Amino acid sequence: MRATLWTRYAVFFVLAATGCWLDLATKAWIFDKLGMPGGPVWWVWEDVIGFQTSLNPGALFGLGAGLGPLLVAVAIVALGAIAYWLFFKDGANDWLSTIALGLITAGICGNLYDRLGLPGLVWEHDAAVQPIAQVRDWILVMIGPYRWPNFNIADSLLVCGAGLLILHAFWAASRQQPPQPKNADTASHQPEKA
Repeated sequence: MRATLWTRYAVFFVLAATGCWLDLATKAWIFDKLGMPGGPVWWVWEDVIGFQTSLNPGALFGLGAGLGPLLVAVAIVALGAIAYWLFFKDGANDWLSTIALGLITAGICGNLYDRLGLPGLVWEHDAAVQPIAQVRDWILVMIGPYRWPNFNIADSLLVCGAGLLILHAFWAASRQQPPQPKNADTASHQPEKA
């Protein structure tokens, strides 16, 4: 059992580190190729999916713009909660929750890096240089005429991890259901023993 637990911890750390690295590497590469927001779209499939840089000052769909310090605090608390759940509350007792927590951790760390201003991005305008502490987004998806808000690998990892946690919750709940009698009528009509 203990060896299995350590294997799950290893998988968690590999997923978290690899996912975060992939997110940061793709952001750096795209922003290097396409520059700061306002540039061209690099279409992979014309008017369906492409790459275009944008900056998100908030969270999901830009909600919470201007609340950067609060979003940083929430991310740090979430990372602490994941560590507590994983190492002290047996969150690594099954593969599904271990993988989900690894993906969520990768997504949180990738976007937290940006929110802390660590990429070193700056706006240069009016002879002033202003540092930017916003999340770098670059994946553009069109749904017919509707433009889905740009996102990044970290966002995708967060969504996949959250989806797996929801699946895990349903799976765990179904396992805890008591078995039902095969035929309720025959169980209720059993002759009483004297």
